[in-house]
Amino acid sequence: MQAEIRTAITQALETLGIEPVDFVVEHPADLRHGDYATNVALVAAKQADQHPRELAETISASLTDFETSVAGPGFINIHLERNFFATAITQIHEAGGQWGCSDAFTGKTVLIEYTSPNLFKPLHIGNLVGNIIGESLTRLFMCAGADVKRINFPSDIGLTVAKGVWGLQETGGDPTNISALGEAYRVGNEAYERGGDEAEAIRAVNKALYAGDDPELERLRETGLTTSRERLRELCIMLGTQFDAEVPESEVGAPGQALVESHVGTVFTESDGAIVYPGEKVGLHTRVFLSSEHLPTYEAKDLGNFVRKQELFPDWSQSIIVTGNEQTEYFKVLYAAIRELFPETNDKGLEHVPTGFLTLTTGKMSSRKGNVLTGESLLAEMEVAARERAAKSRTDDLEMLTTQVAVAALKYQILKHSVGSNIVFDKERALSFEGDSGPYLQYTNARINSVLEKAVDSGVTPDTSSPPSEPYTLEKLIYRYPEVLQEALAERAPHKVVTFLTELAGEFNSFYGREQIADPADEYAPYKAAVTAAVGQTLQNGLWVLGIEAPERM
Repeated sequence: MQAEIRTAITQALETLGIEPVDFVVEHPADLRHGDYATNVALVAAKQADQHPRELAETISASLTDFETSVAGPGFINIHLERNFFATAITQIHEAGGQWGCSDAFTGKTVLIEYTSPNLFKPLHIGNLVGNIIGESLTRLFMCAGADVKRINFPSDIGLTVAKGVWGLQETGGDPTNISALGEAYRVGNEAYERGGDEAEAIRAVNKALYAGDDPELERLRETGLTTSRERLRELCIMLGTQFDAEVPESEVGAPGQALVESHVGTVFTESDGAIVYPGEKVGLHTRVFLSSEHLPTYEAKDLGNFVRKQELFPDWSQSIIVTGNEQTEYFKVLYAAIRELFPETNDKGLEHVPTGFLTLTTGKMSSRKGNVLTGESLLAEMEVAARERAAKSRTDDLEMLTTQVAVAALKYQILKHSVGSNIVFDKERALSFEGDSGPYLQYTNARINSVLEKAVDSGVTPDTSSPPSEPYTLEKLIYRYPEVLQEALAERAPHKVVTFLTELAGEFNSFYGREQIADPADEYAPYKAAVTAAVGQTLQNGLWVLGIEAPERM
């Protein structure tokens, strides 16, 4: 509808002999002012040499397919016909799980790399945030018809792994036990931070692991990596992520180094024994790709990672990496180097989606044990708290509902913030069943299921054939869902989906408090039930986009 209105306005301008202008078609904050509003008269008035309100009256009169009115200095308010809303409810029922989806990216392959943790240590809070945002972006692209490939780029070699391997030697820990692995990393990390002989020993382990010439160290590393990967897989299942490909850091250093070496003097230059990309030539900063010891840095490894992804998915049209916003400038330089090495990528999308830092409302980043808060420990704490709430429900599977509520609480609180902004996490608010939370959206969906069950038992079947003369406020919100998905994808803004679903759930609960939905004596009960079912479908579809489960009972 937004596109139809824009087309009608453009045609009206053409008829009036006014050159195209950049105007806005949006929803007024107050529904009483109409379903859409446009500022076209305000921006075109100078060119038309007319007062904005006078021009608005002229344009309004030419929009014969819509009911319009002029407000303020020259805004045009547009009111949709009653039948539009009833038809929208019918279309929602017909579309089902595809409601809101489009074909904007049909035929395109989109690569999205996210999570990408350091193995051998507990999942970092930043990797957890990246997973949640990356998964939602993935689903937004899927809703637009894209063939999305989820990619994980874990660090399976380097100083972090060396600390863990050294720690296993010191503690005698079992590398098949995830707790022993975490303790080994803690011991190794503390030893490295102290410096001295222990730090030197860890650096020696790191060098030996890169060389791959110590069977015992290799055994500890490989076993520990297997344990770490299995734990990561369990966490990702809980979070609703299943990767299509994993590109380990250990496999990309050599090809990245070879690529850099073969382009010294063209793309890269030598500086104090190191090989760098002189970013100043494109208005950026210089970064080292091979160290003075001629070893690949993260930059070179990321080049190797890019090459590997191209080999796996050669027909990609867009490549996105989701990591912390502190790496924004890093990726500008990396992508500049990639575009110079691979000119064909200038016709494709290379994008870094930044994530912010997560802190607690207390300002402290520590768990109950006093350790630094990790993504894994935050998930565990949310499950403990969620179990108390879930125990009061009507569920047949307490453990499943506990996990669903915990993940919903966590994801909502992260996704409600704009991507790239810092996140202040409030556990109590996150688990609330009343407004502005994931469990609130889940509970509203469960309430809808219960209402519809009662309606069926009462002989009320959802039907859109006999609507009341005036649309319900719910109807004036629900049809916007496809627009919300489109904007959320274009702006990389899952928080827009969160905001919309929260507003929709709030309006439904007000509707539920005012109306008798399952009363067979009410002539509009079938239509109310149809609207209720449409809200339920929209909540379920929207929660899926956010990576949140929609339990039938709560």
